[in-house]
Amino acid sequence: MTYKAHSAYVAPARAQPQIAWLVIGFVLACAICVLWVIALFGTVFLIAGVEGGQAWIDRMTRADTPTSTLLVIATLWGLAFGVMAVAPVIHGRSAWTLFGPWRRMRRHFMIATLVCAVVLVASAIIPFGYDPVPGLDLPLWLNFLPLSLLVILGQTGAEELFFRGYLQQQLAARFNTPLVWMGLPSILFGLAHLDPSNGPVLAWLVVAATGLFGLCAADLTARTGTIGAAWGFHFANNVAAILIVSLSGTLSGLALYVTPFGAADTETLVPLLLRDMATTVAIWAAIRFALAKTAR
Repeated sequence: MTYKAHSAYVAPARAQPQIAWLVIGFVLACAICVLWVIALFGTVFLIAGVEGGQAWIDRMTRADTPTSTLLVIATLWGLAFGVMAVAPVIHGRSAWTLFGPWRRMRRHFMIATLVCAVVLVASAIIPFGYDPVPGLDLPLWLNFLPLSLLVILGQTGAEELFFRGYLQQQLAARFNTPLVWMGLPSILFGLAHLDPSNGPVLAWLVVAATGLFGLCAADLTARTGTIGAAWGFHFANNVAAILIVSLSGTLSGLALYVTPFGAADTETLVPLLLRDMATTVAIWAAIRFALAKTAR
């Protein structure tokens, strides 16, 4: 499977395609991400003091307040800083090559965001089998909304740069088969969401669901030659899951509504996750259709 746009997107990575350099770059990017998290925690302790800082760390483990949720989400910005440093330092290419053509990326981001939002709203017509519980009061939710959107924009962009940008590009520069350059980043993306505390069934179903999203995002990146469509898909999806209706007890501090159950309710969550996987495929197909129409 070869797309002209993807070949052009991968071209900058072909100057340094060796797996050894990819491994070094991967480790270095992860190390920079860890340093970013340490810097965030350090800033919290500097502002709040030792006892106050420990209290904030405890809040972040629950992520059930607006500020603590924002801080948890912002920890993932380090992935972007990592790969944008690794691209020029390790591979001798511009960090901007991770994004793809800028104008096309912006256009595809907007299209994918809109399509994802429309499909999610349409899918809500089908009953979920539960009534969401009010979360944040509307005035407070609106106050946090601009910053929340910005932080989620950065978080989703960072993950796309890392998985569909850096890893997909470098693997595609070395291997011709999409089983590697689509499959491996998607597996890693899924495993990054593994939470053994959820129990084996739910934990691995979450891995499967996020891995499926990774495959859809990788396909959109391959077809368009930018991370724009995948980023828009990811952004709209996370806005819905974090800001609109969130799973109770899981990054629920910014949500307008929360579910009346938590991650421990496997019996309820399994069919909902299967529904989410079907919705992911429907959104991917709708984005591909929209992009094909707008390209004509």
